[in-house]
Amino acid sequence: MAFVGVAKICLGNDEEAVAWLRRSIETNRNHSTSHFFLAAAQAHLGRMSEAQAAAKAGLALNPTFTICRFRAGAFSDNPTYLARRERIYDGMRKAGVPEE
Repeated sequence: MAFVGVAKICLGNDEEAVAWLRRSIETNRNHSTSHFFLAAAQAHLGRMSEAQAAAKAGLALNPTFTICRFRAGAFSDNPTYLARRERIYDGMRKAGVPEE
C-alpha cells in the first residue's frame, strides 16, 4: 500500500496518496517511512497541521531520519525517477522533516 501511495505522490495525485498511505499506516503503524510519505502528501495539499503531525509520528519511530539520508537511498539514477523524488523531498521539507 505504501508503494501505491508513493506512486500517487510522484504523479501529483496527493489526495489519492493520502488515502493509500493512511491504509498503509493502519496496516503497520510502525512503518516510519509511510508517515513521512503521508507528511509529504499532506503538505502538498496545504494541510500543514496534518503534515507536521505525520512527520512527528515518523520521527518518533525513526528519530535519525533525514531527507539527506533518504535521498542517498535512491534506487536509480534515472532522471525522471530523480525528478519525481524531488517532489517527495519538497513535501517532506514543507512538513518539517529535517534536511540533515
